[in-house]
Amino acid sequence: MSNSADFPPPQSSPAPGRRIRPVRVLTAAVFALAGLIFFTSFNTAKGTNIRTDDSLLKLSDLIHERSKKNGELDESNAALRDEVDTLAERDDGSTRTQDAKLAGLEKRAGTQKLKGEAITVTLNDAPPDATAKLPGYPEPEPDYLVIHQQDLQAVVNALWQGGAKGIKVMDQRLISTSAVRCVGNTLILQGRVYSPPYKITAVGDPGKLQQALSESPAIQNYMVYVNVYGLGWKVTEDGPVTLPGYSGTVDLQYAQPVE
Repeated sequence: MSNSADFPPPQSSPAPGRRIRPVRVLTAAVFALAGLIFFTSFNTAKGTNIRTDDSLLKLSDLIHERSKKNGELDESNAALRDEVDTLAERDDGSTRTQDAKLAGLEKRAGTQKLKGEAITVTLNDAPPDATAKLPGYPEPEPDYLVIHQQDLQAVVNALWQGGAKGIKVMDQRLISTSAVRCVGNTLILQGRVYSPPYKITAVGDPGKLQQALSESPAIQNYMVYVNVYGLGWKVTEDGPVTLPGYSGTVDLQYAQPVE
């Protein structure tokens, strides 16, 4: 931007004759614009109070309603699966060796409960009025103060790298097809919506899991925002924990087993 003001060049005197006053043109334009706005607002509202009508459900309310419904369906599905498994075990025609092999596959797939020593990582947004705590860093933008998808993915990936036998995000077990996605400052996981703080629990060797977290370059970058802007970070050792089995569908639509 230039420091000096740019002024328009002087204009010559207008030619004699009748001229339309600019004030009249401006007035006509304002009335025309007001009429257009009134017509558009009326056409949109169609007689409905678009500011206070309670029948217009907010999108966020709809999302949370669907999320609750999905949670109820997951619980119902898990109960039905347990019932089917119980009936199948009575007389399925398989040998003990085959049953043991199936149980091992189910355990590795994450569909069965898993018990063991665990740690929990908790991530949380920074205070909305946070400022830079250390010199040399800029004041935060809103984007700096919230948990992002890559932050959650970094924790999950590091825990797998550290030898986790099973991982739970919030109250849901992760399997090989699980996808951790964020929209705005909410987490969408397997059809359900969560808000921070986000808790990730992993069963495995606590020492190796914590070492994997500290050695992750992505988490090291996250820790900069923890120290400078106050993003939440907490790691706790939980002792013996039982992770739930995955209760959603395990059908694959596109992938095929390797021969």
